[in-house]
Amino acid sequence: MKRSKGKIDIESLIKTYGTLYSETLGIDLESQKEQEIFKWFLASILFGRRISEKIAIKTYNEFVKHSVTTPDRILETGWDGLVRILDEGGYVRYDFSTATRLLEIAKTLEERYGGLIELYKAAFGPRNLEKRLQEFKGIGPVTTNIFLRELRVAWPKSDVAVSPLVKEVAKKLGVNLHNFKKNAKKFMRLECALFKIRRLKEREIRQKHGINMKMKHNWRK
Repeated sequence: MKRSKGKIDIESLIKTYGTLYSETLGIDLESQKEQEIFKWFLASILFGRRISEKIAIKTYNEFVKHSVTTPDRILETGWDGLVRILDEGGYVRYDFSTATRLLEIAKTLEERYGGLIELYKAAFGPRNLEKRLQEFKGIGPVTTNIFLRELRVAWPKSDVAVSPLVKEVAKKLGVNLHNFKKNAKKFMRLECALFKIRRLKEREIRQKHGINMKMKHNWRK
């Protein structure tokens, strides 16, 4: 990242680190299609646990490989099948609980709304959207934030608060987040870039000291 007159080069930062996680996974959120949005919801659930980013991505790709990326397919696959997919991705620490959670979420989503787009339409505004998502068993603020922050452009009611960790990195780099519109693609990429920088610094600290410690904060917050 280059600095110009003591200031961080925002464009360079975004170019280097600003690829969205949904883009990395091949999910097209801008299409606003139900299937693409649900794929990102599934990925967000996997990212939302205290587990490495690498394992979460590998596990999501296993779901894609097995064509289990819709509520119907999750329900058809059943608990045993979901556990197998989770284990193939290395998600063994939370395989049983996540399989149970996915089945309950898929069932509730279909019964209550029919899909995520209908859930979005039913929401009165940003806070109500967050509330409705968190009514699903096991979906808390962290998973909600992961899911909605990359939908800022596609879903205008996606207006989740910026993570304290992102604000911390922005402050250290001298980046004024108030200079950007939160519902713009550039802000989403900047937010993602700052988050990744935080992750890289955490990794460097662990490697430098040769430790495998639990971080004080969930990396996805």
